[in-house]
Amino acid sequence: MGPRLLPPLLAATLITASLTGCSLKERICRSGEHPVKAVGNATGRTCVRDGTDPPAGYVRYPADKTPTHVGDEWDRYWNGKVLDEHGNVTSG
Repeated sequence: MGPRLLPPLLAATLITASLTGCSLKERICRSGEHPVKAVGNATGRTCVRDGTDPPAGYVRYPADKTPTHVGDEWDRYWNGKVLDEHGNVTSG
């Protein structure tokens, strides 16, 4: 692919992404998964399949406060917060 094709190809990709609702923001979890927060840890989290319970040592985020993209409002909010085994904030 020659250097003359790269700008039009990049433009076409960006236009397609914007028209199809794709986001260039980095998602925290893959499609079909949701994040869960580590208990007793300010930064720990992992992703689990939708419809499954968190593994031992993790709790669900409140439904209306679940981070979706890296750096979004709830990702920033939960960074530094420590939760207990019931999902209550204990520090941060």
